[in-house]
Amino acid sequence: MTTLADHPRHGRTAWRRWAGWAVGAAALLLAAYLLRRIYQTYGWHEIARSLAEIPAERLAAVAGFVAASYLCLTLVDWLAVRAAGHRLPWRRCALASFTALSIGHTVGLAVLSSGAVRYRFYSRWGLGAGDVARIILFCAMTIGLALATLGGLVLILAPDLATGRLELPSGIVRMIGAAALAAPAAYLGFAAAGRGRVRVRRWRIEVPSLPIALGQVAIGPLNLACVSAALHQALAAGGGLAYLDTLSVYVVANVTALVSHVPGGLGVLESVVLALLPETDAIGGVVLFRLAYFLAPFAVGLLVLTTVELGRRLHPGR
Repeated sequence: MTTLADHPRHGRTAWRRWAGWAVGAAALLLAAYLLRRIYQTYGWHEIARSLAEIPAERLAAVAGFVAASYLCLTLVDWLAVRAAGHRLPWRRCALASFTALSIGHTVGLAVLSSGAVRYRFYSRWGLGAGDVARIILFCAMTIGLALATLGGLVLILAPDLATGRLELPSGIVRMIGAAALAAPAAYLGFAAAGRGRVRVRRWRIEVPSLPIALGQVAIGPLNLACVSAALHQALAAGGGLAYLDTLSVYVVANVTALVSHVPGGLGVLESVVLALLPETDAIGGVVLFRLAYFLAPFAVGLLVLTTVELGRRLHPGR
């Protein structure tokens, strides 16, 4: 007789679960290694001094761009809910989006992932697990399209950073940028043609209606532009730095963090910035950016989630 442990599907599920934990553990070890290398080079006194030298107006600008980024992310969730076939008020999507992403950006592969937090909210408002999965995929697609759009534009308009670091001719760099821009262009083309699903090898990509796709392709890059602006303001206190250079570095750091699966890009962001901008006194600015974009929203998100959960326990019928 075949037991549950012997069932092939159970074995595959267990293997995937252990593989997920292994990837998470490897990512955290990588983050610890990168942070150790960084903070062996820069002492805590030097970091504290760099933070203290950042002007108040820069701090305000960083906070403003961080808030603008999270506002963009709430709009992405609102579009994702509509793409999934539901209509919810923006304030509900904003609550779910901010709480989930402020926690998910920092926690990464841990139990309190953005998907789990989203489900806690959206399931009470009538959405099923499949709807939440579609929302998560829509948001992931938005990030990919945004990276392709901004990366392509930066490579075409300001190829100097790539040509200097990679030693590639500017013509080749601009061709790579044009190829990157082909992805969002094709996505909008499929949306305009009314292609609900597109198969790319083993992947099936759900393409929303053209108005939603246009909003998705516009808001995604705007979000990354706001995050890059926050990083730029944090770094600009340490020396003259062009915004497009910061944008290029952030796109590279974002892609590297996604590939490495490190929660919040911990250590990866610092390593990429310090490697690509060695002439800038960047460590204090990077620490400020991490505090403003990751840790402060994480604390607020935990407070919001705790308050909502306590309210549900006290008033379960609401």
